[in-house]
Amino acid sequence: MRDSNTDLRVIRTRESIRNALVELIEEKGFEAISVKDITTRAKINRGTFYAHYQDKFDLMTKCEEEIMLEMSRIAKQNFPSVIAALETNSPTVTPFPLVVSIFEYLNENSGFMKAVLGPKGDLTFQTRLKDFMWKTLFGNNPEALVKEENLLVPGQYLASYISSAHIGVIQQWLNSGRKESPQEMARILSTITANGPFFAAGLKK
Repeated sequence: MRDSNTDLRVIRTRESIRNALVELIEEKGFEAISVKDITTRAKINRGTFYAHYQDKFDLMTKCEEEIMLEMSRIAKQNFPSVIAALETNSPTVTPFPLVVSIFEYLNENSGFMKAVLGPKGDLTFQTRLKDFMWKTLFGNNPEALVKEENLLVPGQYLASYISSAHIGVIQQWLNSGRKESPQEMARILSTITANGPFFAAGLKK
């Protein structure tokens, strides 16, 4: 019972620290935040903070890694359904279960994602997110979605195009208040991704 209570206390402490980080990024920007700011906002002492994180950069890195690890798990779990959907060759694209799951996860973590991807957040996160997408889509591993031998253009350009477009759509959704549901956003992104922007603009049938 003691272990269970300890685990719950650790989870709650980390949630408080993370929530404090998000609020402070929105208010004053990541660069201006100090550990004292975080501990004051989270209502914990410095010793408690340092029991979990080395400094604010370690806190940010661990939060980002948790996000990318979970998105990687969702992606790998849903790759077979993406391939099956693409093989139908239907011009009317139903939302990929992968994209629905990703947007549901982003919705659950919208506060952190909006803060970290915003102008006051961690400017290196977009680069790390693009690297993560490259490894997930094209990495030299048997689970990669795209095979190098099937590419019609150099992989690094395709990965850059896809990742920049996806991050831009996610930022737009977060910054405009997430008015669309994760399912609707998945439909929008799936349509653009599977058929291209000209099709989505009504210029190509």
